[in-house]
Amino acid sequence: MNLQSKVALITGSGKGIGKAIAIMLASAGADIIINDISMKDAEETAAEIKAMGRKVMTSNANVCAREQVEQLFNDIKTQFGRLDILVNNAGITRDGLFLKMTDEQWNQVIDINLNGVFYCTQSAALLMKEQNSGKIVNLSSMAGQAGNVGQVNYSTSKAGVIGMTKTLSKELARFNINVNAVAPGIIKTSMTDAIPEKVMEGMLKQIPLGKIGLPEDIAKLVKFLVSEDSNYITGQVIACNGGWYV
Repeated sequence: MNLQSKVALITGSGKGIGKAIAIMLASAGADIIINDISMKDAEETAAEIKAMGRKVMTSNANVCAREQVEQLFNDIKTQFGRLDILVNNAGITRDGLFLKMTDEQWNQVIDINLNGVFYCTQSAALLMKEQNSGKIVNLSSMAGQAGNVGQVNYSTSKAGVIGMTKTLSKELARFNINVNAVAPGIIKTSMTDAIPEKVMEGMLKQIPLGKIGLPEDIAKLVKFLVSEDSNYITGQVIACNGGWYV
């Protein structure tokens, strides 16, 4: 899965799953744009990629601010002249039971997890259309497929990403742009590290493989979906959840 000469933007890639994806694509030869609201995290990830001999650009553009997204893509075009890969990974949670959920909790999650994907994908597609090629991967979630108590905002946003993925795969196919989604289950990150031990034990009992996933498990799947090995795959939602939700 050689990505030599490809240019990839991964949103929310300062740490966690996004960082793993950025490093995985760089290791396959791609030049990388690191985007994260934390410039400190972005620079730390960028340093690792520079050490691999790849070109790298950093940005702390807020994906749910249209003008910042447009500036980001203008900078990408100026610095790299093209964009071959977009991975919409940036996302947040603001959990709460539905009857007590505030407008702020709802809007923050929808804004970043869904509007952010819309803004970034629209700007990316305009660049990819000029090239008549491109690969877009959206990070959904098992919560978007099965729902999750206390996460009506998050589950709705991730279900929306699935709908967007399927629709855009049909609209953008004529420009030779593939659009797919990955739906992770529970993946080991700083967020899951905070889950109480007894709660984690209960989760593990529901996973047929008996373990949680690693960021690298998602990164390997994304690498496949943005490579030429997946040229005839579009509009798909691929689960990576250890069999928890089938």
